[in-house]
Amino acid sequence: MMRQAIFLLWLAVFPAAAPLAAQEQAQVWVQIEARPTEAEADARARAYAELFPDVSGYRLASGWYGIVLGPYGPDVARLRLQDLRDAGMIPPDSFIADGRNFREAFAAPGQVRPEIEALAVPGPEPIPDEDAAVATPVAPPEAAPPLPDETPAEAQQSEARLSLAERQELQAALQWFGFYTAAIDGAFGSGTRASMAAWQGAQGLEATGVLTARQRAALLDSYDRAQAELGLETVTEEEAGIRIILPTSLVRFDRYDPPFVHYAPLDDTGVQVMLISEPGDQGTLYGLYDILQTLEVVPPEGNRERSASSFTIEGRSDTLASYTHAELRGGLIKGFMLVWRPDEDERMARVLTAMRSSFRPFGDRALDPGMVELSEEQRRGMLAGLEVRKPRQSRSGIFVDAKGTVLTSAEAVAGCGRVTIDRDHDARVALADPALGIAVLKPERAMAPRVTASFRSGAARLGSPVAVAGYPYEDVLPAPTLTFGTLDGLTGLEGEPNLRRLSLVARPGDAGGPVLDGSGAVLGMLVAPPQGARQLPAEVSFALAPEALTARLAEAGVLPRMSEGGGALAPEDLARLGDGMTALVSCWD
Repeated sequence: MMRQAIFLLWLAVFPAAAPLAAQEQAQVWVQIEARPTEAEADARARAYAELFPDVSGYRLASGWYGIVLGPYGPDVARLRLQDLRDAGMIPPDSFIADGRNFREAFAAPGQVRPEIEALAVPGPEPIPDEDAAVATPVAPPEAAPPLPDETPAEAQQSEARLSLAERQELQAALQWFGFYTAAIDGAFGSGTRASMAAWQGAQGLEATGVLTARQRAALLDSYDRAQAELGLETVTEEEAGIRIILPTSLVRFDRYDPPFVHYAPLDDTGVQVMLISEPGDQGTLYGLYDILQTLEVVPPEGNRERSASSFTIEGRSDTLASYTHAELRGGLIKGFMLVWRPDEDERMARVLTAMRSSFRPFGDRALDPGMVELSEEQRRGMLAGLEVRKPRQSRSGIFVDAKGTVLTSAEAVAGCGRVTIDRDHDARVALADPALGIAVLKPERAMAPRVTASFRSGAARLGSPVAVAGYPYEDVLPAPTLTFGTLDGLTGLEGEPNLRRLSLVARPGDAGGPVLDGSGAVLGMLVAPPQGARQLPAEVSFALAPEALTARLAEAGVLPRMSEGGGALAPEDLARLGDGMTALVSCWD
């Protein structure tokens, strides 16, 4: 009794605070019941009004009549829902409703509330009089037994009275729960009927393909409850020119970093949203497609689709999943990205369905790249505020056949979880020979290199000029560079016949690259600098001899091209040759 008196006092004071919260936040209600007729709902609302001063009622989109408490701000509504459930004063399946399912009111707050005596703060409980009658506490209204459901004929009749908007809402609810995949058009054709039957079967009901009024109400109530939990709301982003439904209970607006509008996770949800908006053409679209796949939030595994005017990227790892879509229309690129943890797949599948179906570019504007201050590097990369996924290391390689087979150093691919050629092409290690220090890579899909290497078959002359084509700064530069030097020895420092000694300053990223003579023939493959206590001068480098390389390649089934050398090429022609035959080999964890 004491707890109920305190609770009733709280109810009396509470409505005065609700309008202030509602001014600061979106208003929501606690829906406690739904009845098929207005008369039944009105009677139930009056029964609840014996306890609650803020009962009201609305006709629902399903045709039923809902009884609600409120409105409140979202945080207050969650607290009240929990308190009332714990006190056993409302049904356990009560939920928070955002009002989108409400139509006209049949009972406004205060209209169904009987006059209640002013409540005072209770003092100490009096000693009971043994002769006095024991007061019976006011009990919450009991839920009425469910009414008989409609027959199939009655269900068809009540369904025929639904408006177009109500039909579309039923399709949206079926789509939300994964039973419907076609257009939301309000037409109940064979696809909609099949989805209704599937939903009925999942609920243990007879799969007639026609929902009764009670089933429609149950479906829409579940839909409203799920949407309210995620805070799904239509967001109109004027700066970006995008309208889309977002899970506002999981993300909040963070910042503009053109071409992105960032929505950061709320609490520890791990969910992120980015809207994409920029002017551009097909080249810009394709560049964005390539750039997005270098981000940490876009795992490398997953489906990729790209057409002339749009692309979709799905990424998935053990810890992260993401979905990205962008499209080009009228010189503007608009899109969105959703990022989540894989353990939230079920909920996020529904969020993604809502985002995809609601995504609408509008207007003739996109994010202005000058709306925030960006460095030149950020502006070129369009990746402000996003962490770019980087390989553990990158080295150089040599294209040795027309299908894109690459010869590289063994150290370039040692211990890699994934290997790529030229950033975008996944490859497998077809041969690894640590003793010789080489590895042979086969691309998962055939490539078409501009140049394939020709290995020198004749003896080279000591002191002749050479050049190494490679990526000295690993994956920082977009193309290989040439480093010039001379051939200083036909063996290693201790007489190793498979080595050639060079007077040339190389960097670790050059390892695996081709060493070219003046005619463009390959004199060898640059090896990584030796490790150990003995430090050699910076200008001392080594290459594996061509005869050792070609013999091992032939054993692996790759028949390399040979060359006897020739006249010296102009530096620019040598550079073009080296650029065409040199691959970037990247090692990923």
